[in-house]
Amino acid sequence: MSDLHESAALSARRLRTRTALLAVLAEYGALSRADLGRLTGLSRSAVSSAVADLRAEGAVTEQPAPTGPVTGRGRPAAVVTLSRDTGLVLGLDLGHAHITAAVGTGEGTVLGEATALLDIDDHPQRALDTAADLAVEAMRQAGCRPDAVGAAAAGIPAAMDLRTRAVRAPTILAKWIGLDPAAELARRLRLPVAVANDAEMGARGERALGAGRGLNDLIYVKASHGVGSGLVLGGQFYRGATGLAGEIGHIQLPGATNWCRCGNRGCLETVVSVAEVRRRLTHVLASADRGNVPAEIPPLAELGGRPAAARVITDAGRTLGRVLADLVNCLNPAAIIIGGELGQAGTPLVTGVRESIDRYAQPAVADAVEITAGTLGVRAELHGALVTAAEARRTVTA
Repeated sequence: MSDLHESAALSARRLRTRTALLAVLAEYGALSRADLGRLTGLSRSAVSSAVADLRAEGAVTEQPAPTGPVTGRGRPAAVVTLSRDTGLVLGLDLGHAHITAAVGTGEGTVLGEATALLDIDDHPQRALDTAADLAVEAMRQAGCRPDAVGAAAAGIPAAMDLRTRAVRAPTILAKWIGLDPAAELARRLRLPVAVANDAEMGARGERALGAGRGLNDLIYVKASHGVGSGLVLGGQFYRGATGLAGEIGHIQLPGATNWCRCGNRGCLETVVSVAEVRRRLTHVLASADRGNVPAEIPPLAELGGRPAAARVITDAGRTLGRVLADLVNCLNPAAIIIGGELGQAGTPLVTGVRESIDRYAQPAVADAVEITAGTLGVRAELHGALVTAAEARRTVTA
């Protein structure tokens, strides 16, 4: 086995060990290391290593048992417990066609997860009911009691008014207009719930756990069926005066004429949405295969090595980069992180964005910005929800 594969296998094994320990602690509460080994079937050395890692991260604490029994040489037995500050939380990712619920820690360890495919746009109450049902299933998968989960957060694919907490933009999730998702979910889950736009949740995930760690000025772009951005300025998440900042998908492109769902022609998302890029790829791949239309487009991450497909993806990156160049001039970020389904295209997409920023942004700010695909992929929003819920839990328990 190569060093790289050996390292990857070790990391996967370590993650499984951590997940097993956290799940048992969530279910049983305080446990000795011996009990952890008995309940998980892990060796003494594996338990010891995982507990040390989790203690270093602040995810667990270890202290003498309250009853004070002693071991062989008179030392009191120690018990491991989940940290009060990093207890279990619930994250919800609501997309236009799916809902995912996950129970885990604010450090990104997912203990239980459940997903359902659903068109949420036209069925808000059904979507919220489904989210609550998935939360229960995620708790069951995690093996934890509902009272072990201290807070929840959700990302939704729409802008919300900060003043009313209600869905605002009438052209996206039109049947959700006036609905307060945080209040609706809190009533169903019986938990404090924080809700934000999905692109902001993606930015939170990448900044805490992914490509944006340590950065105080960045733009996260979620490029999927729509195109939106989450903005971090001076270390703070920027939402604008009423919470509607970041809607770059509706910036109009010169010469573009496609009708957009907002009622205008030529919006960015009509040209670089994942659906539009896949439509072009279908045509290109069919032409390369003597007119045979492929039954299914391969994952975007696999198309970078096909010259014709890479050109389509790079062209989409150039178009996206033309809009982002203006943001770079205005905001001078340290990084642009591209996520969402289109972000899975990787190098060809990033190359196209880089080319446009180098061409259209001022040289000094273009040189200062790094362009990269997100490291969390399409799970950035889910991890961002877990991070946000952990922050909310700490606020509640402080």
